[in-house]
Amino acid sequence: MTKIENERQYQVALKRVEELMLSLPEDTPEDDPQMVELILLGNLVADYDEEHYPIGEPSLIDMLKLRMYEMGLTQVALSKLLGINPSRISEYLSGKKEPTLSQARIIVERLNIDPAIVLGVSYPG
Repeated sequence: MTKIENERQYQVALKRVEELMLSLPEDTPEDDPQMVELILLGNLVADYDEEHYPIGEPSLIDMLKLRMYEMGLTQVALSKLLGINPSRISEYLSGKKEPTLSQARIIVERLNIDPAIVLGVSYPG
């Protein structure tokens, strides 16, 4: 098999990958036949996943919520950290407004978020 062609094949391969992952010890050599099977099937499953279940780029809303969670911040605490009005933060989180360039710069610097995400642009793939 060089490629998983359909959902049924995907489900069978995925089940086998899970079985192998649970049964093989971590120190199994890469030339062990079951490890070879796991690696090959794992690659096929990953390829099918990428083609049929792509993960899109995160949005500014996603990243702000993630940073708030990671840093244990409320909207009010986030607004203080960024020096941006709490109502403006609320508008960002609801998708009603986007940051100005100067606000985007602050978000990038203080929250370590990729500028492309903050500015809503994507890189050519």
